[in-house]
Amino acid sequence: IRCFDPATRELLGIVPVDGPQQVREAIARAREAQVGWRETSFALRRRVLRRVANAVLAGVDDLVELIVRDSGKTRENALMGEIWTVLEKLRWTASQGAKHLRPEAVSSGLFLHKRARLEYHPLGVIGAIIPWNYPFQNIMNPLIPALMAGNGIVIKPSEWVAWSARRFVQLVRDALVAEGQSPELVQVVQGYGETGQALIAGGIDSLVFIGSVKNGQRVLEAAARTITPVVLELGGKDPFIVCDDADLEPAVHAALAGCFISAGQNCVAAERLLVFDAIYDRFAARVGELVGSMRQGQPLGDGPVDVGAIVTPMQLQIVERLVTRAIEQGARVIAGGQRVLAERGDY
Repeated sequence: IRCFDPATRELLGIVPVDGPQQVREAIARAREAQVGWRETSFALRRRVLRRVANAVLAGVDDLVELIVRDSGKTRENALMGEIWTVLEKLRWTASQGAKHLRPEAVSSGLFLHKRARLEYHPLGVIGAIIPWNYPFQNIMNPLIPALMAGNGIVIKPSEWVAWSARRFVQLVRDALVAEGQSPELVQVVQGYGETGQALIAGGIDSLVFIGSVKNGQRVLEAAARTITPVVLELGGKDPFIVCDDADLEPAVHAALAGCFISAGQNCVAAERLLVFDAIYDRFAARVGELVGSMRQGQPLGDGPVDVGAIVTPMQLQIVERLVTRAIEQGARVIAGGQRVLAERGDY
């Protein structure tokens, strides 16, 4: 996999692709390590997560740079949208995870002479196939609860952010080693569709998939062959509705946050803005002013920018087609509407 910085088109490096045999071997290593890990105490698992949090805090500047170079997003979005959210998930899981995983007393119903309880046992080895829009958070998001629940995990990141993935996972592997545990509990496999298919069919005990509806259907079909439980987080078309009694300025800023955080490449992006007639003209004018004043360019350049690059050339083409089609159908452009900085990167 040839990995490029989307903001500059600089070659970041080349990552080897893992074939089906290598994927099976990664699952086997995680499974072997999980045998011991499933018997560990909640206290030890908490210590591992807190070591990860300390490593993230200690290396925050380097992590932000890795995120920015692999995704093209701004420093601010990398810090607030990925580092902060991962630290909060580590904090919450370390402090609250054990409470939700301990056995719970439940009613025995008509069997008055019996006592009943609900127990939670580790599943085994979790698989995770994750997208490119949040290269750090998407890795840590399934990894943190998997470890707290006593599982191993094999992660297949998007090929578009393959360059940074192994560095992020190494934080967790180092924390495991520091607590006397096997780093093989956490595995990364790199590649394209074939690698993902091999992970689904490789004998994992559960799968997390984040991506498009179309690819989610394919994942579900493949997982059904081995009756592997699947959690799907799929894309949507989220509407942002502005009523005629809305406070204009906060409404405009909230709408633009939904459109421009991570350059709109966000699972909770505002895909459509539906604005009441009575407020529409003022709303559109203010949006045009703010978007027209936004600074766009290389996030690691000389000055601050508000909008970075699009992660993949393919995604830029999709955005371009949507804009062109909208104009053909009668849309009015009030700001932007075309590629910019084409000689530098994917903007």
